[in-house]
Amino acid sequence: MDPVIVVGAGPVGLTLALALARQEVPCVLLDEGPGKDEARAARTVVLRDDTASLVERLVGVSLDGAGCRWAGWRSMRRKQVMREFTFDDTVPAPLHIAQHVLTTHLRTALAAEPLAKVVTDSRLDGVEQDRAGLTAHTRGPNGTWWRGSYLVGCDGPRSTVRKLQDIRFPGRTAVERHAVAALRTELPWPEQALLHRSPPWRTSGPSAGEITGRPLPDGVWRLDWLLPPGKDLVTPDLLVARVRETLAGWNEGSTPPYELLDAGVHIVHHRLARRWRSGRVFVAGDAAHLLGALGTQGLDEGLRDADNLAWKLAVAWHQGPHEALLDSYQSERRAVVAARLRAADQALPLLRGGGGLRAYVPGAARGHDGLLADGHLGQGPLGAPATYASSPLAPRHLEAETPVDTPPGAPVADVRVTAEDGTFVRLRSRLGRRALLVVLVAPGTGVWERKHWVTAGIMPRLAAAVAALPHPAELLVAESYPGAAAHTVLLVRPDGHLVTALTGVRPADLYAAAEAALGGTPETAQTGAEAGAGAG
Repeated sequence: MDPVIVVGAGPVGLTLALALARQEVPCVLLDEGPGKDEARAARTVVLRDDTASLVERLVGVSLDGAGCRWAGWRSMRRKQVMREFTFDDTVPAPLHIAQHVLTTHLRTALAAEPLAKVVTDSRLDGVEQDRAGLTAHTRGPNGTWWRGSYLVGCDGPRSTVRKLQDIRFPGRTAVERHAVAALRTELPWPEQALLHRSPPWRTSGPSAGEITGRPLPDGVWRLDWLLPPGKDLVTPDLLVARVRETLAGWNEGSTPPYELLDAGVHIVHHRLARRWRSGRVFVAGDAAHLLGALGTQGLDEGLRDADNLAWKLAVAWHQGPHEALLDSYQSERRAVVAARLRAADQALPLLRGGGGLRAYVPGAARGHDGLLADGHLGQGPLGAPATYASSPLAPRHLEAETPVDTPPGAPVADVRVTAEDGTFVRLRSRLGRRALLVVLVAPGTGVWERKHWVTAGIMPRLAAAVAALPHPAELLVAESYPGAAAHTVLLVRPDGHLVTALTGVRPADLYAAAEAALGGTPETAQTGAEAGAGAG
């Protein structure tokens, strides 16, 4: 079968190509540029804990040294501290990293993949689909025709792929504007991120001040200043004045030594593609959506697009057409991003509208602060990890279904599990391997060697049920799982989202859930359930 063609070598395209190669799907990555990225200290990204884990799993190294895991979060209004806390296991710290550092790690890993071919200086200018696949044409020094099974446009806001498929991209332009600077200096809150609203040294003008400070390695900070609406030019002199004013305000009037490394203006747009699939062509990342107001992170969502789509393309590539499964990419991901954009659009007038009666409502400032923190910290409607509660892949009417702390469709907790070779690993480390995961919760198994319990109790029956599933699956055992009773069986998708939790070994229900997760119809799921019952 022909390779998958990925257009665009930004973080999303690189991540998708790596994820496909790791699931034994050959791919061609068309890079319009020369194969390297400009080093810009002020162009950084914030990755939530789950997306940082995704990248680390793909590149095979920890990113903690390349970026900065925040020690804590502090939000202030005028001189008052509104909220302050330290990150821990219950609220994992985000990873803040320069984008060119992130892409360098992804490029290095991809270069070692025999199933991935990167073609630089190649700009897409045509796509033709047929019943057996598609043909893409590129121009440039390496311009030629490419034959592929599927094509994914990860080619940014001005996506050629999206335009060639005549997909509309409605939305709002310049929702927010920020002046941005990266500088090396010392601030009073080492390794803590900061959101400061209405600082006392800025007392007039629209949006009289909202400053975000995010630490990076080696004493570097990225500072963002919210700008008033309009197109006023941000001059170097104005930016330096903002830097000196802010540093002095945070250091009791005295400007500490600093080294300005990079600066620019960041403009936030909100747009959402009407369609994310057109036959064998898909769009992902900034080609499918733009968001970023109120601390939300567009790249974080783009990486989740790649994670969601990669395993579905892998199933279709290895097993043949799975149209309902491929359709679910748009159903799941577009719904999540649309909800983010709606939440931001509803919050923006409240948070940016200024005075009026709201300014005098008791507790309003603290409520506004909490809403803003959601986007920055990955919580609430603005930032919490995606949950595919209404997914077309969700199984229906399972008699043995039981509740755990993870709702169906939500990302699973990263618990310690015992792998099939007897080693202890983290659950997330087994994701993205072209297999469903079946996790048995069995207290006590962490104490004894696997050889003592692998043939005892319910394990043989569960192993037989797993072997009968309609897709490759890996059987793991966990000592415990949040909210799960002993002998609970979890079915987990390759992208780490929970399909269902079942009480005990129920082969028919397990088979039906797996069939549904692969896009099977209720009729095929029922047939498969009967086969699974026979295997049990």
